[in-house]
Amino acid sequence: MTFLIIVLLVLFLLLVVTASVHPSHSLLSAYELERRAEAHNSEARSVLRRERLLPDIESLQRVATALLLVIFVVLCVVTFEWFFGILVSVVVALEYGAAARLGFIRAEADKLYKKYEVHLLRFVEKFSPIFAFIRGATPAQPVALLSSKEELNHLIAESGGVLSPDERKLIVNGLGFENRVVSEIMTPRSVIDSVNKLDHLGPLLLDELHKTGHSRFPVTSGDIDHVVGMLHIHDLLTIDAKRKSTSVEKAMEPRVFYIKEDQTLQHALAAFLRTHHHLFVVVNEFHETVGLLSLEDVIEAMLGRKIIDEFDAHEDLRVVAARNPRHNNDGMGATHV
Repeated sequence: MTFLIIVLLVLFLLLVVTASVHPSHSLLSAYELERRAEAHNSEARSVLRRERLLPDIESLQRVATALLLVIFVVLCVVTFEWFFGILVSVVVALEYGAAARLGFIRAEADKLYKKYEVHLLRFVEKFSPIFAFIRGATPAQPVALLSSKEELNHLIAESGGVLSPDERKLIVNGLGFENRVVSEIMTPRSVIDSVNKLDHLGPLLLDELHKTGHSRFPVTSGDIDHVVGMLHIHDLLTIDAKRKSTSVEKAMEPRVFYIKEDQTLQHALAAFLRTHHHLFVVVNEFHETVGLLSLEDVIEAMLGRKIIDEFDAHEDLRVVAARNPRHNNDGMGATHV
């Protein structure tokens, strides 16, 4: 009786230690390990071999746990007879997992496993067909898949030094590009620089246009809600300065392209590529002009960074428009309520 009880205690200890072993997996994905192994990285090859054999180690662990539990139940019945033997076996079957999760037991079990891991890997590699059969008889572990763009954004934010700040910004802006609309990035109506079709392209007007730093200007007939053409600075280079000044209407391009403020940037980019134009007039549902959209604006939104050259007077015209520097629609007796 005493000998059998000692054997039962030893079996219980082995059962707990076996169940508490948790081989650590590599932090690198299987794809990354394979990529590095193909690049003749010997360390990656070794880690990849270990990762491929770990499922067999886990299968061996399950088999060993099951065998120890069966032997323990049989010895319990032999030692304490049927009633008490089954009672003790049920208690052990329910609680050995909790004992295996104790910190100090798990730490000692992991130390013991690491000491013999090389030998266990060789063993399972030698009998790989048997363990392949065992793996096939057990449910496969679910493969972790990305479920949303938000999850992918979280992974990008947690990528550490794998991605540079510019790369992270580029990927994040690319993921959210199709959900953004024109009104988010357009140049607001209040800071649009335009010219009237009846203006004459004399030295004073040309100087004013040059100082804005823009290369294209909407041409209006009366007000900004009536855009009748586009004036390109590069077209003015062909004007003969010795001749009488030319009117804006004669120098402008009569084609005007409109886009709605609630359309997506993806749609806007496709429209820029299709029309081969670099500036669209943004209108609302009543066909009133609410802003301008340039190809540069769309590219900046895609890249997540501002494209600033030596002619840009302001980094963000939307911030300037919020200050209302031209006091649009502010009469002498106007009051904001």
